[in-house]
Amino acid sequence: SLPQFVTPRRWIPLPTTTHHPSTHHTAAAPACRATAPSARDFSLTSPLVKTATATDRCPHDATAGASLARFTGIRLRRTLGLRPSRPNVNLARHRPDAVANLDRAPSTPHRRCYAHLTSPHLTMPPFPCRHPTAAAAASAMRSVLTPAAIDIQPNDEKFPRAHIMAAEEDNSTVPIPEPEFDDNSVITLTTHQGQFGADPIPIKWGAATSAERGPVIATVRHSSQRNAIGAHSGGYSVYKALAVATGGLDPNYMPKFDLTTPVVKMGPFPSWHDPKRIVAMDPYGHMPSIAFEGHVKKGYDIRPTIAITKAHIDLPECKEAIRVGRLIPDGDVLTQDGQSHITKFAVEPVWNLPGIAERFGCTEATLRETLFKETNMMYPELVTRPDLDTFLPPVGGLTVYVWGSVDAIPDENIPLTVRVHDECNGSDVFGSDICTCRPYLTHAIEECIKTAQEGGTGIVIYYRKEGRALGEVTKYLVYNMRKRQEGGDKAEEYFNCTQHVAGVTDTRFQALMPDPLVWLGVTKIHKLVSMSNVKYDAITAAGIEVVERVAIPAELVPADAGVEIAAKVFNGYEGGDVYKVDKSTLEKVVGRDYDYKKSDAEMVAQDGLDALKKSGAEAAAEGEPAAKRAKSS
Repeated sequence: SLPQFVTPRRWIPLPTTTHHPSTHHTAAAPACRATAPSARDFSLTSPLVKTATATDRCPHDATAGASLARFTGIRLRRTLGLRPSRPNVNLARHRPDAVANLDRAPSTPHRRCYAHLTSPHLTMPPFPCRHPTAAAAASAMRSVLTPAAIDIQPNDEKFPRAHIMAAEEDNSTVPIPEPEFDDNSVITLTTHQGQFGADPIPIKWGAATSAERGPVIATVRHSSQRNAIGAHSGGYSVYKALAVATGGLDPNYMPKFDLTTPVVKMGPFPSWHDPKRIVAMDPYGHMPSIAFEGHVKKGYDIRPTIAITKAHIDLPECKEAIRVGRLIPDGDVLTQDGQSHITKFAVEPVWNLPGIAERFGCTEATLRETLFKETNMMYPELVTRPDLDTFLPPVGGLTVYVWGSVDAIPDENIPLTVRVHDECNGSDVFGSDICTCRPYLTHAIEECIKTAQEGGTGIVIYYRKEGRALGEVTKYLVYNMRKRQEGGDKAEEYFNCTQHVAGVTDTRFQALMPDPLVWLGVTKIHKLVSMSNVKYDAITAAGIEVVERVAIPAELVPADAGVEIAAKVFNGYEGGDVYKVDKSTLEKVVGRDYDYKKSDAEMVAQDGLDALKKSGAEAAAEGEPAAKRAKSS
C-alpha cells in the first residue's frame, strides 16, 4: 500500500564513495540485475528524490560533481534510512572536526549555490558556493524577502526607547555579518554541519550586554546562520506549517512588530548577565528590535519570545469576595464591578542547553541524547551539532500576571506576593472539584490584589504543565485508577496511582521554575501562596528569600479534593496552621465514588474531608511550635 503521490519507478543504484583527506573519489556501483532469480525486488523502494548526474554540478567548481555524488551516496543513505557506505556512528558528537572534513573538501569551498536535485515532491538543499554570482543571488533574494518597513522601535515621545529598556553600554564595535536568505523552494537537511547552520550567528549566553550576547536566530529564513535548534511558538509551529501547507499563510510574510513593543519598562537586571541564573528563557526576548537593532536593520528575521501587554481580569470569585467583604474596591487596582487591572507577560521557552544540564545535575551529552531519543529523534541537531547551545523546546510556555507596579518588583522593601501555578484545565477552566487548583489560584489572586492595594505588587506565574507535566490523558487515566482501586480513592494511594500509570509521580521538575522570577528582578518574596515544598526549595535555591508561606484556607478545599491535600501534606507539603496530617488522618481521607447515588460513599468522603479540615486546629491545640508552621491567611 503506497501513498498516492508515490509512483513505481525502477531502482536507481546509489554510488559508493570513498574518502580521502584532500579529494573525493566516486566509483560507480555495479548495475542491478533485476532479472536474476535471486535478486530482491527493489522496484518500489527507490528514493523519492532525483539522484545527481554528471551535469548537475556547480558551474563555479570542477569538483562539484564528486561532491554531488558523495552527497547522494552518503547523505541520502543516512536520511532515507539506508545503510551508509562507511560507519560514522556518533562521529558528529565526538569529532565535529571530522564531520566538517567529510562534508566539505578543502578543494570544494561551496557555500550558497543551487544544485538541481529536484523531484515533484522534494528539493534537496543547495550546495554552498562563495562565487560572486551567489552573493548577487542572495542580494536579489533579500530584496524580495525583506519587508519595506523594517521593524525598528521608534524613538519618539509616544514610544520612547527608555520606556522599554534601560540603556546599555555602547557595543557598536561588535561586528554583525550580512544576513543570508533562503529560497523556500529548497528543503535543507539539518543533520550535517555543511548544510544547516554552517555559519551560525554567535550567542554568548549571559554576556554583559545584548550586543555581546547576540540574537536568537530560529526562523526559517537564515538556515546557514541559524543558531538555535527547534522552532518559535513550540508546538504551535505545527499549526503554522498547516497554514502554509493549505495556502493560508505566505511563507515569505514578515510580521509588522513596530506597534507591538512592551507597555512597561523591563530590565536589564544583573541576573540577565549571569549564564547560570536564567537558562530557560531569553532575557532579551521582549525587545529584539532594540537589543539587536543592528541585526534587524541589516534584514535579519528575529522574532520576539516575550510579549508584554495590559488587561482587565473579570473573575466571579472576585465579585463574590467583594460581596462578602473580603475585597474592597479602590477604583484603581480593583473596580466596583470586580475587575482588576493587570500587566501580563507571555513567555516562550528558550533553553541554554549547558545551563539546563547543570541545573538538572546531568551532563550536557546525556541531556542532548535523552531529548533526542524521547522526542523520537525529532531534533537530530541535538546530537550532531554540539556547537549549537540554544534550543526552543516544543513545550508550553508561561504567563506572568502582575497586579500593582512592575517597577517596584526588585525593591525588597515593597511587599511582594507570589504564586507559581501549574496549569490544570479541568479545575482552572471548568471547575472540577477533584483538586484545589482553581480555588487556590483565585485565592492567590485575591492576595495579590490586596497587596497591590497596600502599595505592593502581586505576581501569579501560570505554567503550561498540565497534569504535573504528564499531560491530560495521563491525568485522567490516573483518575480512573484512583476511583476503581480496591478501597476507593484513598489518600494513602494518591501518589502511587500516578506512579503506576506514568512510572513517575511528577515531571514538572521545578528546577527551571524560578527563571521568570529572576528575570523580573525578584530577590525577596514577602508572601508565597504555595504549600509545595518542591517549589519553595527551587525558589530559595535561586537566591530568593521567602518570608511567609500561605496555605489554602480549609473552607476553599472542594468536596472531592481532600485526598489531594491530605496526601501532599503527609508527603512534605507545608500545611501551616491549617493542616496537620498524620498516618491516622491520612487513612481516614477517601474520595467519592463515581456513582454519586451512593450516599454512603459521599458520607465517607465528607468524614475524611472534615477530619482533614480539623487537623490544623487540633495540631495548634497540641502546642506545636509556631516556627514549624507557616502562617495561613
